[in-house]
Amino acid sequence: MNNDTTLVLGATGKTGRRVAARLRLRGLQVRAASRTSPTPFDWSDPGGWDAALRGVTAAYVVAPTVPGPVHEFVERAGAAGVRRLVLLSGRGADTWGDSDFGLDMRSAEDAVRGSALEWTVLRPSNFAQNFDEDLFHAPLVAGELVLPAGAVPEPFIDLEDVADVAAAVLAGPGEHAGRTYELTGPRALTFAEAVELISRASGLPIAYKQVSPAEYTAALVREGWGEDDAHHVAEMFVLMERGVIAATTDGVAAVLGRGPRTFEDYVVRAAAAGAWRP
Repeated sequence: MNNDTTLVLGATGKTGRRVAARLRLRGLQVRAASRTSPTPFDWSDPGGWDAALRGVTAAYVVAPTVPGPVHEFVERAGAAGVRRLVLLSGRGADTWGDSDFGLDMRSAEDAVRGSALEWTVLRPSNFAQNFDEDLFHAPLVAGELVLPAGAVPEPFIDLEDVADVAAAVLAGPGEHAGRTYELTGPRALTFAEAVELISRASGLPIAYKQVSPAEYTAALVREGWGEDDAHHVAEMFVLMERGVIAATTDGVAAVLGRGPRTFEDYVVRAAAAGAWRP
């Protein structure tokens, strides 16, 4: 058994697949794990965790959507001989106060910080790729993005930067142990400004409309979302409107020695690939 294997959870997801590819390019042995990977991993099925952890020395952890399971996972990881954990969390998690948003990420942070393992926490802002790979994509293709986000800007971060940081920490000699990195793009934009850039680069008539959190929650429910899930997403925007996570940081530069990619760079790449064409 190769004792230098790196386990990448969420390996078919937005960050996991990018992290896994970078680690392989560095010549590292990667065990890609998800519910649909050859190495199966499901947060709701602890019975399969030990097989995924066998022979692993480092793990990239994307927290489940419910609080709690990461505590048991960390215990299993330590028992299996894992030495390093890199956790994907959320921007400014310790500033969220009494918000019920992100309880899953805060629980996961508590789990890794309380362990005897070498740990690093990554706290990125909203991903730029949410506009072409996730929740915001379909509305943009339809011509209008409707969200409860107003004048408070968001320093969107390119997922390529998040993956670069994660790979550097996982593959590095350990100088990032015990560190928490707040990861943002180089400047903050409102959602209206972001949509305007997407519209201009793509050449398509795309508009932005602000609604209340209650209206947004109701719209998600009409689309088939569960009430709790819809409320959770709306709470993210309520939190953003407080302005506590609107500032930019030097987290990317602290790890990589260079600044983060701009939102405009992301938009040009995605538009050239036809991301928002109907």
